[in-house]
Amino acid sequence: MQRRPEPELMDTPEQAEAYARADFRNSNDLFMRLLDQHWPERGMARREGCKAIDLGCGPADIVLRFLRAWPKAECTAVDGAAAMLAEAQRLLDAAEDLKTHARLVQATLPDPSLGQQCFDLILSNSLLHHLHQPEVLWDSLRQLGRPGAFVLVMDLMRPPEPSWVEALLQTYAAKEPEVLRADFRHSLRAAFEPAEVQAQLRAAGLADTLEVRVVSDRHLAVWGQLPE
Repeated sequence: MQRRPEPELMDTPEQAEAYARADFRNSNDLFMRLLDQHWPERGMARREGCKAIDLGCGPADIVLRFLRAWPKAECTAVDGAAAMLAEAQRLLDAAEDLKTHARLVQATLPDPSLGQQCFDLILSNSLLHHLHQPEVLWDSLRQLGRPGAFVLVMDLMRPPEPSWVEALLQTYAAKEPEVLRADFRHSLRAAFEPAEVQAQLRAAGLADTLEVRVVSDRHLAVWGQLPE
């Protein structure tokens, strides 16, 4: 199935509200399990008191989960959509004990103002398929991460056939609002195949340190450490 790019930002209040209220527990649980399993504790990829950044944070559920797991850490949460950051702020305001450890930033990649090699950990969940030029994500890893920083990027994986898109919709979004179903359909069509992501890593000079794995029937993930 050919890739069909979608808009880079989910910037309407309706989209942001539907996304924030949707049940992404399974995929977000998977993301956090991958982080706990593969994030090493040695060297620059230290866990305690680390400085993290979440690219394409959406309503900040991953940010909150991360800070609950590692409460001494700090996390910069980046999204390009003001409507999505408004939902993130609402969730952070309800987490009194954690919100001082999170900083919301409206920005799109590439953005030099986000910093230069200043983060120990770079997270991204469901951003890659939105990008019309995916290389901006991989280039941003080098810009933002310290040498040896750990990276975890998870995203949807494009199905091989259009019929698979409808099957996944029926399995995972049958009861969701139509605005969310439409976004899910568009996102599956806009997502990359594992081989395409591997080629992106080779072009970015990161294929030797980051690996691509299929982690569910609809997700792929990239993890590893940036070159020292």
